[in-house]
Amino acid sequence: MVEALKEIPNGTARDLHGAAHIRRYRETKGADGHDWRYGTTILLLDSIGNKSGEQRTHALIYRPWNGAYLVVASKGGADAPPAWSLNLKATPDTQIQVKDQIVPVRARVATPDEKPAMWAEMTDAWPDYDDYQARTDREIPIVVLEPTGAARPA
Repeated sequence: MVEALKEIPNGTARDLHGAAHIRRYRETKGADGHDWRYGTTILLLDSIGNKSGEQRTHALIYRPWNGAYLVVASKGGADAPPAWSLNLKATPDTQIQVKDQIVPVRARVATPDEKPAMWAEMTDAWPDYDDYQARTDREIPIVVLEPTGAARPA
């Protein structure tokens, strides 16, 4: 599979999902994979499984916000939150990759006062978030990833 990904020209990560997207992003240091569908941008979030203890990586739509990064724990509007958000609750100190930079971050959920402006920013990036919220009684949180140190090359 990795050899086949090397044959994909730049720009085609827009059609990738999951593990294939993550591999392509890492292989190209974000040159292929950061810019995704409909003008969105993707970061890679590492988390430690709260039960398994294993490292996991997730490709997520993000927006920068006052020196931090915003992601949405939507899981497409499912009633259960995505595993990565539960992992961050247990272990909030982690790292993200944004293009060719690895950034150490601490995750937290946006406060009720912060959330409306942040939600507007994220639905501007991906309008389907409003539809996802309508599908569930669970309040979909905005997760704020705040840098805790200097970025380093990926």
